[in-house]
Amino acid sequence: MSRVRVGCLIPAYNEAARIGRVLAVAAGHPLIDRVLVVDDGSTDGTAEVARAAGAAVLAMPRNGGKTAAVAAGIEALDCDWLLMLDSDLEGLDREALSALLLPVLRGEAKVSISLRGNAPLVWRLIGLDYISGERVLPRAQLAPRTEALRALPRFGIEVFLNRIWIAEQSRLAIVPWPRVSSPSKARKRGLLRGLLADLAMLADIFRTIPATEAARQILALRRQSGRPARRLERRPA
Repeated sequence: MSRVRVGCLIPAYNEAARIGRVLAVAAGHPLIDRVLVVDDGSTDGTAEVARAAGAAVLAMPRNGGKTAAVAAGIEALDCDWLLMLDSDLEGLDREALSALLLPVLRGEAKVSISLRGNAPLVWRLIGLDYISGERVLPRAQLAPRTEALRALPRFGIEVFLNRIWIAEQSRLAIVPWPRVSSPSKARKRGLLRGLLADLAMLADIFRTIPATEAARQILALRRQSGRPARRLERRPA
């Protein structure tokens, strides 16, 4: 792939039922030059749905987890700015993507992160979802570190990236996304399997960083954020 200005990276595992609505917004967005879906060993036709929606697809031979999928995507997607999106978002629209991209593209911030409408209440009260999967950053922050990413637990990517942002003192834009949500794992997989998946994700996070560092990350990232980007107003029905 030739170098582009903004590349959108979407890791996905068994999201055929949901990824289409994300790609309907990301593919063809005027600020996005290329969309790459990393199909992480799906068995439900996720790759076929993604190709039909106009995205390039990198198919992994087996499920290796989100962090490894992101590492592979970074190596395959040569761009100046990287937009990372989860594959199961609901309520996403072009305005939301523009709001996340523009603070970085205009030079108002070096990186940006979303605060979804259904983020846990404590994150909304704090004004920061420090493990949000929707981010904009220079590809150069992660491109030299793909081997380090592969050594992380399956869901260690967000807190690992937080470490980089804090070490580099990256000016952060926190972008409220009140109309955008992410379905719970319990809703997607059933109550028991969803709960186990949530516990596994938390275990991965705290295998990557201790709980005390999580608190320090939140405080540091809040200090690095200027005033939050303009809140997206709810449009009349």
